[in-house]
Amino acid sequence: MGLTNKTKHNLTNQDLSIQISLNGLSFCILNNVSNTITYLKHFEYEKRFSPFQILEKLEQIFDSEEVLKMDFMNIKAIFVNDLSTLVPASLFDENNLADYLKFNSKILKSDYIAYDHLSVNDTYNVYVPYVNITNFLFEKFGDFSYTHFSTILLEHVLKKEKNTMEPKVYVHVGRSHFEIIAMDHQGLKLYNSYDYHSKEDFIYYILFALEQLDLNPEKVQLYVIGKIKKDDDLYQMVFKYVRHVDFPDPPINHRFGEGVTASNHSNFVLTNSF
Repeated sequence: MGLTNKTKHNLTNQDLSIQISLNGLSFCILNNVSNTITYLKHFEYEKRFSPFQILEKLEQIFDSEEVLKMDFMNIKAIFVNDLSTLVPASLFDENNLADYLKFNSKILKSDYIAYDHLSVNDTYNVYVPYVNITNFLFEKFGDFSYTHFSTILLEHVLKKEKNTMEPKVYVHVGRSHFEIIAMDHQGLKLYNSYDYHSKEDFIYYILFALEQLDLNPEKVQLYVIGKIKKDDDLYQMVFKYVRHVDFPDPPINHRFGEGVTASNHSNFVLTNSF
């Protein structure tokens, strides 16, 4: 999705992606000539804010971070929330957006509903963006685009595994939620998001999903991406119960510039958003 007005960005080779959730904001800048990520910074909060409070945080960051005051060629906002659902193209009707969401998300009549098209498997991702933030970005930048984080996640994982013959499972880890993507030679079998508060919650939902999909933890290949490291409790818990656990091959084609510390899998959505 995108918004435009008559404002034109100055000629520049910098692209900006902003990942927005109610308990954190992340910013990533790509030099699209050298294909180098020159800035990557996270602002994480202990509490979950309202969309109006997180907008205040966003405004403060734009005021305080000098690097964010430069001109950008392209700006993208990525919304991270559980207010989304996938709809096959054969069932999709733009007039029924609220109906798709109301069965698994708590939405208000005043909520603006948007959608992305996933060309990789011809489905639509229907979701709620934070309209106060899109309005702010529109006023600040003019032209910009926005999407749901799961659109980027699914597009990249499904493209990467489009020729897979064996079942594969990806687990994308956030601070308090994670997503499971399961696919085989017939395509996407499962996409779901889960809240977790402990490593026990984490493994419970993974094993439950594998059981429902009739996948053997001793045989299935499971990849982990996002906020997870090989020496942390979450990884060790998964490795205890699932035999074949690994990080996928580097998912991005960008280089990390000097002073930018990140692993290829840790910021999967943000760094694959360009």
